[in-house]
Amino acid sequence: MALEMRNRFGVLMGGGEFVLRKPRNGNKCRRFDRCNTMRQTETESFSEETRMITRERRRGRRRRRRSFFLDMILLFRTCSSNILFLSLLLLSSSVLSENLSARNQTLRPLEELNKLKAINQHLRKINKPSVKTIHSPDGDIIDCVLSHHQPAFDHPRLRGQRPMDPPERPRGHNRRGLRPKSFQLWGMEGETCDEGTVPIRRTKAEDILRANSVSSFGKKLRHYRRDTSSNGHEHAVGYVSGEKYYGAKASINVWAPQVQNQYEFSLSQVWIISGSFGNDLNTIEAGWQVSPELYGDNYPRFFTYWTNDAYQATGCYNLLCSGFVQTNSEIAIGAAISPSSSYKGGQFDITLLIWKYRKRKNNLLHML
Repeated sequence: MALEMRNRFGVLMGGGEFVLRKPRNGNKCRRFDRCNTMRQTETESFSEETRMITRERRRGRRRRRRSFFLDMILLFRTCSSNILFLSLLLLSSSVLSENLSARNQTLRPLEELNKLKAINQHLRKINKPSVKTIHSPDGDIIDCVLSHHQPAFDHPRLRGQRPMDPPERPRGHNRRGLRPKSFQLWGMEGETCDEGTVPIRRTKAEDILRANSVSSFGKKLRHYRRDTSSNGHEHAVGYVSGEKYYGAKASINVWAPQVQNQYEFSLSQVWIISGSFGNDLNTIEAGWQVSPELYGDNYPRFFTYWTNDAYQATGCYNLLCSGFVQTNSEIAIGAAISPSSSYKGGQFDITLLIWKYRKRKNNLLHML
């Protein structure tokens, strides 16, 4: 066997080359089998070291990954808490704003609800049960109410009583034959209320809503004076005074003037007063009036009014409170008058008689 040394680390064997590496531990290899054993040991130790390094690297990567994921989770949790807090803040703010707006919005509906309750209560008080209902061409509803159920008998002094039979009129003051039997729109088609009942114009919710309040509905403003102008109230008055008077009679031309808005009115009336224009003023009034605020249209309507304390706490229009007792079943107080006068055309008037029945100390109103 011939050996040819190539270099310090290699030998040529049988035409082939086998490379020997210097051991890492510094030990010299003298024999082939020993070097082979050392080489295997070195390879195993190198492989183990490599595996340990690889494991350490993997563990380092895992730690870094875990740290990265932990950082991500913590960041996500922090962001989530911020988002949750922001969401809660926005939600609480929106709820708060909704509560505030709802509170602001419920204030008004609550007032409106209380107002509607007061209106319905007042309507039940003045609109009495009817035995017959008549629909007028002008939109009015006329209720035929038993005479002792009319609003006047809600007054403590009249409660439980019945209306007296009207006495004979003063001599020379009987009904004229020129006035038609029915001069109001609701009776034009022959509709009438039966004997023992009185026709009452039904009050609607919209009538009360046009007033400033439920308590002021159907009432005049206070402190009217007899002069020609007072607080924007202009009128012309013809009057007599100084003697004892037990009544008055007047024929009043009926017109249908157009007022500019619903808060204006026009009227013509008989006005009987006693006392001064202070707090002791007593009045009895009757005539026709155009009042969109009270009736919702521009028809001339037959009306009455009374007060015994200068328009302060007592009195009202028509039958809108206790005080005036109606006995006639043909005329509805507050209903529209037809026909009316026209310029250079036909003229129409109503004649009213107000007188004091001294035997019972009652004041009576007749339409002649």
